[in-house]
Amino acid sequence: MRPDSDLVLLGARLLDPGVGGLLPHTALAVAGGRIVAVGDDRDMRALAGPRTRTIDLKGSVVTPGLVDGHLHPVHGAELTDGLDLSGCTDLDDVRETLARAKRDLAPGAWLRAWGLDPNVFGDRPIEAATLSPVLDDVPALLQLFDAHSTLASPRALELAGVDGPRTFDQAAEIVCDAQGRPTGLLLEDAACELVERAAPQATREEQRARLARALYGMAAAGLTGGHAMDANGDSLALYADLDAAGELPVRLRVAPWCQPGADAEALQHLIQLEGSGGRLWRTAGVKLFMDGTVDNGTAWLERPDCHGESTHAFWPDPAAYTHVIGELHRAGVPTATHAIGDAAVRHVLDSVEKARGDMPTAPADVRHRVEHIETVPDDTVRRFAELGVVASMQPTHCCDFTRADHTDNWSRRLGEERAGRAWRCRDLWDAGARVVLGSDWPIAPYPPLGVMAGARHRRPSRDLSLPPHGPEQALTGLEALRAMTVNAAYAAGEERESGTLAVGFRADLSVFAEDPTEVPATELPDLPVRLTVVDGRVTHQAIHL
Repeated sequence: MRPDSDLVLLGARLLDPGVGGLLPHTALAVAGGRIVAVGDDRDMRALAGPRTRTIDLKGSVVTPGLVDGHLHPVHGAELTDGLDLSGCTDLDDVRETLARAKRDLAPGAWLRAWGLDPNVFGDRPIEAATLSPVLDDVPALLQLFDAHSTLASPRALELAGVDGPRTFDQAAEIVCDAQGRPTGLLLEDAACELVERAAPQATREEQRARLARALYGMAAAGLTGGHAMDANGDSLALYADLDAAGELPVRLRVAPWCQPGADAEALQHLIQLEGSGGRLWRTAGVKLFMDGTVDNGTAWLERPDCHGESTHAFWPDPAAYTHVIGELHRAGVPTATHAIGDAAVRHVLDSVEKARGDMPTAPADVRHRVEHIETVPDDTVRRFAELGVVASMQPTHCCDFTRADHTDNWSRRLGEERAGRAWRCRDLWDAGARVVLGSDWPIAPYPPLGVMAGARHRRPSRDLSLPPHGPEQALTGLEALRAMTVNAAYAAGEERESGTLAVGFRADLSVFAEDPTEVPATELPDLPVRLTVVDGRVTHQAIHL
């Protein structure tokens, strides 16, 4: 006799993207964190006992749990605790927003902000002087939207002891004027951290509270999991703490970073971390960077951008990156590499191809992936499927940070040809690549319905009446759902555990008022999330259910 279920969902429409549509069932039962039965309401009621939680979904649509393929929970929770500049559309708006925040600062306090769009500077240089005199007398750190660059005020630079250029092991830079004086613009982590270390740091309790708020917000948006692309600082300890307390509302797959200069001991440490974790989180894979971003001139392009920039790899010696990929592949460790420019993406694919050719006896199911893939030529597109490399993409970057007429900073830097092959989701999908969608939060908002909507309409979310950027690259509703369920499971090597509504699979479920594949793309972000279930536990429930 089957034991009592922990959870029974009735009155549902079950949508399984793995089989391509609605199932001929109205209910399912969950026990021990797994789906134990699927059928009609009467059959599932028979599996309910005195301790079973039974919920009538009243016609709501159940899908496998939505998974964000690329986000930064701990960093995002810290970053978004500051002033949000993402809604500012011009310099006057930025100055006014900063001035208001400055008035509320305690004496000596730092002003921290995020989401600054480089497009607000137009043709002017991105430097602290442009925001003078607002920030002249306060220590301030304004992170640009890409999180790869920060604008520091003169007082912040002074407190950090940054008064000229420095040399780094990675492609980072303290941007200086002709006299060697810092302009305030810091490119990439190594440079940004010099000033960030001088700012007050959050306590462990503050970090924990911020992270919990962010993760519960994700659950309320319908997310059941995410591929966390960092394990820096206290990240792993914070995940373990929340998990042990039963307060981790999403399932996390965490990939620690491997930076240029990593030696054999550092690689061995990363290999040993593989598989560690708790009930709802685990360390899996390694995150690397092959370049920076187009917007700040640190991407790696096959031809320079219009400013003569984006000509170098993040790894000063790209061959060292290739060696690291080979060592991790040999050990059976999957990799996820940030590669935005065409030269960066090509080098990652070349490195994976070399690793597979040099080590045919390595585990066959090591799944490497490329993150972002913002502009690539035709011959690169086909190689993803040929090499079995996952294409992890963030369509809302295209929607919210570029424009169809190519007047935005990203497009102007690249020029018409390369801007015309932006975020080639459709081409990659049709070429047979496994496309996974994500937000890259905090770079873009994490609600998954907005991510799927962006993959379909490719329009600026601030004004959906504007034309789409590359409408021929749009995905269908079902494809977008597959990219955040079936394909996300495959990318994590978990296709036998998640991504479908079948008996024996994880009870990670997202429940919506209507079918997310049929709701018009421009209306999808407003589709009500009725229920979120992770490991058989309800992590979000709409009040009216």
